[in-house]
Amino acid sequence: MTYENIDRGKYFFSWNDSIRHVNKSEWDALTRNLSTPFLNWDWLLLLEESGSASADTGWQPQHLTVYRSGKLAGAAPLFIKTHSKGEFVFDQMLAHLASRFNLNYYPKLVGMSPFTPIGAYQFLLAADEDQIQLIARMQKEIDRFCRTNRLSGCHYHFVDQNWISKIKDLGFMTWIHPGYVWKNQGFDSFEDFLSGFRSCRRKNIRRERKYLSEQGIKIEALNGDEIKESHLFWMYRYYLQTNQKYFPWGCKYLTLDFFLGLPPDLKRHILLFAAYKEGKKQPLGMSMLVFKDGQLFGRYWGGEEKISFLHFNLCYYSPIEWAIQSRIQNFDPGMGGEHKLHRGFNLVPNYSIHKKYTPELQHMLALYLKEVNPYENHTLPNFQT
Repeated sequence: MTYENIDRGKYFFSWNDSIRHVNKSEWDALTRNLSTPFLNWDWLLLLEESGSASADTGWQPQHLTVYRSGKLAGAAPLFIKTHSKGEFVFDQMLAHLASRFNLNYYPKLVGMSPFTPIGAYQFLLAADEDQIQLIARMQKEIDRFCRTNRLSGCHYHFVDQNWISKIKDLGFMTWIHPGYVWKNQGFDSFEDFLSGFRSCRRKNIRRERKYLSEQGIKIEALNGDEIKESHLFWMYRYYLQTNQKYFPWGCKYLTLDFFLGLPPDLKRHILLFAAYKEGKKQPLGMSMLVFKDGQLFGRYWGGEEKISFLHFNLCYYSPIEWAIQSRIQNFDPGMGGEHKLHRGFNLVPNYSIHKKYTPELQHMLALYLKEVNPYENHTLPNFQT
């Protein structure tokens, strides 16, 4: 179903409760220059049709599209949220505080690729449009939609850093979140990468890598057509296992249909690492990563807990070695874990931006961010390695 609103200027707005209502080629023409596939039509459709992002899971798609002269000029992937789970922007405390004052914090509108804390979100705009003008028009329409439908606020999570300056003056406040990144400094090999560590850390990483080979475990990298249904089945099993381990802090949304339904256009961006014991067909553990245009992103992993250092090898060391060989420039391993700082990753800022539609909620958010952001600004530089 789509909902339409005609701007008195030159733009025609349409609200879509499924990405299927939007032409795939037109949508993907707007994402062509993005360095991730997480806002591509195929990725968002798979999240919807696999039952991973839906009204039933609290992620109701409500994408905004903008047309000019019959051509798609802009789009914003958006979701109506009835909770804050799966966002990796932890505003539950604000929601709890709002309830104490009888203020409705939900539903709210969220812009992000669901369950994907990657700093890439932005409005998708045609290159020949006036970017600043169209962003302002789109936000005006989003504000109207939210107020009309009694949505408490508009939140854009893990936004592209360069995009913030184009939209922050439209009533938004910025929230800083810690993240991690590995940068390729022109390394020729994994040993070249290790040469930048102190001797004790070099020795520790070599020991952790050597341990698996001593146990007769080998790690295999798979991409594109090399990825078979059986690999995706086991990846799903391990994904479930990992989320059950961290319950209730896990992020278990992806269904088996999501993994098995990956189309060829997405599989070429997928990288699996599978750890095998010699002579065994079932992997002992797996990690799933996504790459595009020199950027590598760690997403999901799981494995046998009794195997020491399996996580570090599947999620850090093997991907870094592959990244060096493939001339990848940046590797974002995913959220959390200060142990990353001892394995070649740096702590960096990520950003979300927020706007509330009642003075009480806006004031509450402003007070909270006044406390949180200075702490993050102080902490981030101190953790650089």
